[in-house]
Amino acid sequence: MEAPTVSARPAQEVLGSARNDVALLPKAHLHLHFTGSMRHSTLVELAGAHGVHLPDALVEDWPPKLQATDERGWFRFQRLYDIARSVLQTPGDLRRLLRETAEDEAAEGSGWLEIQVDPSGYAAKFGGLTPTVELVLDAARDASEATGVGIGVVIAANRTRHPLDAKTLARLAVQHAGRGVVGFGLSNDERRGRAYDFEGAFRIAKRGGLLSTPHGGELLGPASIRECLETLEADRIGHGVRAVEDPRLLEQIIERGVTLEVCPASNVGLGVAATASDVPVRRLYEAGASIALGADDPLLFGSRLAVQYELARADHGFSDAELADLARQSIRASAAPDDVRGRLLAGVDAWLAG
Repeated sequence: MEAPTVSARPAQEVLGSARNDVALLPKAHLHLHFTGSMRHSTLVELAGAHGVHLPDALVEDWPPKLQATDERGWFRFQRLYDIARSVLQTPGDLRRLLRETAEDEAAEGSGWLEIQVDPSGYAAKFGGLTPTVELVLDAARDASEATGVGIGVVIAANRTRHPLDAKTLARLAVQHAGRGVVGFGLSNDERRGRAYDFEGAFRIAKRGGLLSTPHGGELLGPASIRECLETLEADRIGHGVRAVEDPRLLEQIIERGVTLEVCPASNVGLGVAATASDVPVRRLYEAGASIALGADDPLLFGSRLAVQYELARADHGFSDAELADLARQSIRASAAPDDVRGRLLAGVDAWLAG
C-alpha cells in the first residue's frame, strides 16, 4: 500500500502561498533526528564515496513511499534509516551533516535547533559512546558558530533495546549537561517498548537537569502518551497527536504545560494520518495545547520545517498571528538560553508586524 501524499499541491506551491513568508518567521525546531536531518544530495554523495549501495527508494524513487502502521511497514522505514546512517563513516561526515543541517535551519528561520541522536547507532565507528557524543557536541558547536543557529543535543534511548542500555545513555547525557546536551528522549516503535519500562533512565536524566522528551501517541493511542506524562514526567512529547482521542488526557497535558512536538508531514508519511488535513493541529491548538511543529526526518519524508508551517496555514487555516503564536510556543518550550529566546521572540513580533 502506498503512503498518502502530504498535500495535493507541489512543495513549491505550498511554500509559495501568499502572506508573510514562513521561512522568515523566527522559530525553534525541537523535533529533528540526526541521520534524518541529512540532505538527500549528501546521502547520495557520501554513499558513492564510501561504496554504500542505496536502494531505489533512496535514489530514483526518493522520497520513499512509506507506511508504518504495521510492523512490516515500520521495518522498511527502519531499514531505510539504517542504510542512510551507514553512509556516515568518518568524523568529517558527521561534521558535514551538522553544518549543512544548521545551514538549512537558518534558511528556514530556525534560530534554535534541538537535534536528537542515539549515540549507540554510531559508537562502533567512532570509538564508543562517549567519544561519539563528544564528537557530535563539538560538531554542533562548530555548526552553530558558522551559521548563528543555536544547537542543543537530545540524547535518545531506543525503546526496542533493554532499559539498562537507556540508563547508560541517561548517565552519559547527564555527564554532558551544560556542555551541549539539553534533553533525554525515547524513540523508535512504540509497539515494541513501553515508556513505563524506561522510568529509571528518565529519573536519572531529570535529576541531572535535563528535559524529558519521549516519543508517544504516534503509532499508539492515549495510553502511550499517559505513560510518558505520568511515568516519565515528560516536559515535551514527541508527536502526541493522539491525545485528541482522550479529552481528559489532553486537559492534563495542557494543565501541566507539556508541549507536543507535532510533525504533520511525517504523520502522513507513516500513515498516522491520511492527509495533512487529518493531523489534528487545529484541534490541539484550539484546545489550548502548546505545539512545536517539527520535520522529524526530512531525509525520509521530503520536507523541512518551513513546510510544516505552510501546511498549518494551507490545510488548517492558520492565520499569520496564529503561526506567530506557534513559533512563540516552540521557542518557549525549548532549552534555548534566555538571550536567544528573547531575540527570537522579538523577531516573531517583528515578522508579524512586517
